[in-house]
Amino acid sequence: MSNQLSDRINNVTPSATLEMAAKARELRSQGKDIIGLSLGEPDFGTPDYIREAAIQAVNDGYNSYTPVDGYLELKEAIITKFKRDNQLAYEPSQIVVSTGAKQALYNVAQVCLNEGDEVILPCPYWVSYSDIVKLAGGKPVEVATSITNDFKMTAEQLERAITPKTKMLWYSSPCNPSGSIYSKEELRALADVLQKHPEIIVVSDEIYEHINYGVTKHASMASFDGMYGRTVTVNGVAKAFAMTGWRIGYIGAPTYIARACNKLQGQVTSGANCIAQRAVITALEESPDRVQYMVDEFKERRKLILDLLSSIEGFTCNEPEGAFYVFPDISYYFGKTLHGTEIKNASDFAMYILENANVATVTGDAFGNPNGIRISYAASKEQIRTAMERIKSVL
Repeated sequence: MSNQLSDRINNVTPSATLEMAAKARELRSQGKDIIGLSLGEPDFGTPDYIREAAIQAVNDGYNSYTPVDGYLELKEAIITKFKRDNQLAYEPSQIVVSTGAKQALYNVAQVCLNEGDEVILPCPYWVSYSDIVKLAGGKPVEVATSITNDFKMTAEQLERAITPKTKMLWYSSPCNPSGSIYSKEELRALADVLQKHPEIIVVSDEIYEHINYGVTKHASMASFDGMYGRTVTVNGVAKAFAMTGWRIGYIGAPTYIARACNKLQGQVTSGANCIAQRAVITALEESPDRVQYMVDEFKERRKLILDLLSSIEGFTCNEPEGAFYVFPDISYYFGKTLHGTEIKNASDFAMYILENANVATVTGDAFGNPNGIRISYAASKEQIRTAMERIKSVL
C-alpha cells in the first residue's frame, strides 16, 4: 500500500532529543553502557511534599474529567505564582493548564498563526519550536547568535528580522539549550523594538525560571510597559520541581488567546490529569526556596562539567547562567577524521560520541545552531566525570 500519510506529518522532523534518547535505549538493550546526557530531565525525585499531595488527591477521590483549562484552584495558584515571582497580574480567564508546556506552545501556535506567518526564533532555540510553528502553517525565521554574546539576540538583530509578515517572536530565558538568561535591560531593548510593531505577539518560555544561578535576575517580557497585552508567558513544573512525567504546563495570556487555546484543547485532549493538577497546586503554593537544593546541586555540576570540558581540545564554552545544559562549539572537529569516521557536522560529531564514547548528547543542528552540541548535566557527578573522560579519550 502506498504511503497515505499527510504532507503535514511527512514534513515534521522527529524531536532530536527524543530520537537520541531512543537510540541510547536501543544501545543499552544491546548491553552497552550508555551515559545519557541528551534529555533535559532532572535526575532528582519529585519532592515529598508534592508526592504527598498527589496521594492525598487519590485518597480524596479525584478521578474525574477536569475542566478543559484546569481546576480553578490550580489557576488561582498559578495566578498567585505569577504575582509573587513575576509581578504579573492575571485573571482566571487568562490561564490555561495543559498537558505539559509543549502542548501549551502548540496550542498558542495553532490559534495565532495563519499560513505563511513568520515567527522569529533566536538561535539556538528549543528543538520543537521550529516544527510546532511549521505544523501551524507558520514560517520559522532563524536569527543566528554568537557564543561571544552568550547566544542572545540583540535589539538590532530583532529589528532586522522583522518583516511585514512577522506575526510572533518566540524565545526562552533561561534558554534551552544555551542556559543563557536575558537581563531586564536586554529584554527592555527588545521590547523597545517591538513597541514599533504592535502587531507582533511574543511567546516567552520561562519553564527554567527557577534554575537560575544568581548572576542575572529573571525578568518576564510581559512585565514591561506595552507588552502585557501581547505576550504569552509559558511555564510549567517539569524542570524546577523534577516533575517531567507529571505533564503539567500553563500559560498566562491575553484573554482572547487563552480562550482560543481553551477552545482548541477542548477538541484535542480536554483537561490535564486530575491527580497531577492537585499536586501542582501544592508545588506552586509553596515557596520556590523548597527546591533550591536542586538548583544548588546543578550549579556545582555546571562548574564540574565546564572544568572538565576546558581540558578537552576543540571545545569552546561560555558559562551558562541557568537551566542545566552546556552548548559548546565543537566546529574545530569539522573536516577531521576520527578513527576512520569523517566529521562533517555536529550531527556526525554527536553520533561519533554516542557510538565510540557511549555518551548521548544532541546535535546543535536540531537547535538551529550547526556548530554546537547540547550536553545536559542533569546527571550525577560520577556520570558527568565518566562521560567527559570517555569523550576526551575518543577525541
